[in-house]
Amino acid sequence: MGEPPQIYGVFSVTKQAETGMGGTAKDFVQKTYWFVRRLADDAFEVQPLNENDVPSGLSSVINKREFTEQYCAEVEYYQTKTLPHLKSLKEKIEKGEAHFKEGNFTQAEVQFGKALLIDPLNARANLGLGSVCCETKNYAKLKKILDTLVLNTDTFKEEQRQQFNVFGISLRKHKRFEEAARIYAAAIAFDETDENLHFNIARVYYENGDKTKATEHVNRALALSPEFKEAQKFRKVLAGSA
Repeated sequence: MGEPPQIYGVFSVTKQAETGMGGTAKDFVQKTYWFVRRLADDAFEVQPLNENDVPSGLSSVINKREFTEQYCAEVEYYQTKTLPHLKSLKEKIEKGEAHFKEGNFTQAEVQFGKALLIDPLNARANLGLGSVCCETKNYAKLKKILDTLVLNTDTFKEEQRQQFNVFGISLRKHKRFEEAARIYAAAIAFDETDENLHFNIARVYYENGDKTKATEHVNRALALSPEFKEAQKFRKVLAGSA
């Protein structure tokens, strides 16, 4: 594994823009703010800040030359606006996760809800709230959360691995097989080389009675990792139940 991303902070991009047409056209300066993380020496991830000054929404990766030429450091903005909100967001999510582990789903939902007021697209908070909805059988709300998660690539990044696993387990435990298959399929589309994702979706398909797809994915898991013991055992189970 490579080095974890390095947070660079908040940077701004200033561009000349024009409003109006013809004789009423006017030039103005447009300034946008971005949260930046260095992924590698020549790769920088930039993500826009939302109305609460926290990174939210689609991120993109640019090279070092583009970053140094277009982006200007906003140290005070980061320290006075973004950082306090990020700390508050993290605190609320961690409280929600602690309540969830204790089985206090009402308070967990409250904390995840407060986090989502700061960043409605936050993957970790949505995963946590999705797990709560499984436990409380609030499946209408679960569907909306799932719609948000599958469209957000942050859901499938390594930083969310633990919360993603908890959510997947909650879906399977409550026999929400279609939802589980959907989230695992989206994760596989993000990273087809993760043998654990193939193994987990294989289990979902098996429990939902689809042995053909279960076998397909357990075989893909073993092709990626031939020494995957659990997958080896599971393939024997599938062969014996054919």
